[in-house]
Amino acid sequence: MQIKPVNDSSRETCFLNVPRKIYANDPNWTCPLDAEIRDIFIPSRNKKLEYGEAQRWILTDKGGALIGRIAAFYDKRRAFKEKPYAGGIGFFECIDDYKAAHMLFDTAKAWLVERGMEAMDGPVNFGENYVNQGLLVDGFMPQAYGMPYNKPYYKQLFEEYGFRTYFEMYSYHLDLTKPFPERQVQFARHIASKNEYAFEHFKFQNHEKYLKDIVSIYNEVWSHFHDDYIPLEYDEIEKMMIEAKPIIREEYIWFIYHQQKPIGMLITFPDINQILRKLNGKLDFIGKLKFLWAKATTPVTRARLLIAGVLPEYHKTGVIGAGYMKHVDELRKHGIKELESSWIGDYNTTVNRLYRLLGAEKVKTHITYRHLFDQNATFKRFMSE
Repeated sequence: MQIKPVNDSSRETCFLNVPRKIYANDPNWTCPLDAEIRDIFIPSRNKKLEYGEAQRWILTDKGGALIGRIAAFYDKRRAFKEKPYAGGIGFFECIDDYKAAHMLFDTAKAWLVERGMEAMDGPVNFGENYVNQGLLVDGFMPQAYGMPYNKPYYKQLFEEYGFRTYFEMYSYHLDLTKPFPERQVQFARHIASKNEYAFEHFKFQNHEKYLKDIVSIYNEVWSHFHDDYIPLEYDEIEKMMIEAKPIIREEYIWFIYHQQKPIGMLITFPDINQILRKLNGKLDFIGKLKFLWAKATTPVTRARLLIAGVLPEYHKTGVIGAGYMKHVDELRKHGIKELESSWIGDYNTTVNRLYRLLGAEKVKTHITYRHLFDQNATFKRFMSE
């Protein structure tokens, strides 16, 4: 076997093609867009690279056939904030062969050690964690947009190498063709009727205001859960929302205000994997034509709730449930029959409890692992709340 760094366009193409070989004929897999994966590793397209580095590798067998890939990265603002200093690995794909996986992990580890890291977390995304985060260990079915899919044997490859569970992430599915429990509906409507609260959906014509509200809410909520949290910046969320404009429905994104202060939000995207699975990751001229045709002819009946949060001091008010109900009302009006809420960390007891009360079913589990380079060091799971 031979491992090679991705240092030219030819090897980048190989990096993109590895999963196409791993998942050939797997009906559960949807190929992500090549352009989206490329952008993650381009400094001008990914602001996180201003504060760190990233490197990719491909793995070939003795005949030169592609059999694996991996990426390693770190963000100086987060990596050195507390012990153990941790970088990340992601975009791991590999045949069912421990020696091949071992070589990929070893290569990423050596690169991170050279840069002062003491641990590596993975699989993680080099960017915001609402996409490409975690290893699927339960719920091997077609995934929603941005949610990673992998082969069941990946779990063994990670754990045999010494990765241990840092935290679990759950995906809940809600059948919107069925009514919510009446008690929960009445309570949500009661909270929504209070004059002190206001609920608005996103509007592109006033997008600067709403994007500033997203940044404000996101930073306050997520800093509560993560001691090493790096604040989201306005231009990051603006880039994501502008690029996603062709698929966004304004009525799927809701904000909650208390006396005009933004205190909560729910950001839901149509599950365009129902369309993307027909493109095989290509969005060239022909791919764009296919996309437009599929968008016009394929009913999108699923949606994914990417981000949901309310300021900590409002956790017990029930206001997030009221906002959730308003946003679900709009989803139903637009033909959405199934809502996936993903992902919710095992440490977020408030949101996990909310989805259970609403009758949502926990159908998928992803794991973010941590591997300590000093195996004698004390391992601690991520904890919050």
